[in-house]
Amino acid sequence: MTHVLRKGDGRPIRDAMKRRRMSGERLAEATKGVDVQGRGISVATVHKIAGRGATARSECRLRTAWLIALALDTPLQGLFDMPSVSTDTVER
Repeated sequence: MTHVLRKGDGRPIRDAMKRRRMSGERLAEATKGVDVQGRGISVATVHKIAGRGATARSECRLRTAWLIALALDTPLQGLFDMPSVSTDTVER
């Protein structure tokens, strides 16, 4: 499962939410509208990804990031980064 990292401790996400006048609840609802499965993401997940402090998460699934970017009508690359490739794993 591919994960991505939020940029700037979630600041770009919060800024995009502010520009769109979206609360966490509205963003969660908007993700249902852009999700082909109609599921979207939960309000709790939005708060973890966009939030600050101890409950905030720096990474999320690519699918979650994609739904947030679509709902905010913002390029994915403006909100999230791909994690760097680990060189710790050696093929045998």
